[in-house]
Amino acid sequence: MAIEMLYFAWVREQIGVGHERVTPPAGVADVAGLIDWLATTSEGHAGALADRSRLRAAIDQRFVQLDAPIAGAREIAIFPPVTGG
Repeated sequence: MAIEMLYFAWVREQIGVGHERVTPPAGVADVAGLIDWLATTSEGHAGALADRSRLRAAIDQRFVQLDAPIAGAREIAIFPPVTGG
């Protein structure tokens, strides 16, 4: 199952790309597991994804918790918490 990953703000800067297409291993079932797996793919990923408390996610443009299942997802975005004024 290939997933289009999107990264925003400092997450994108640390990873070094704004998007990539990935095929996670069969055992990866939720966003948290996906983050754990992605963190093993490069030093940039490891640094950007090390502190889950600083990460938010969206699956197919809908905000989700990190324990959300990824089955059937076409696009997953990872980004820092959004603040506004």
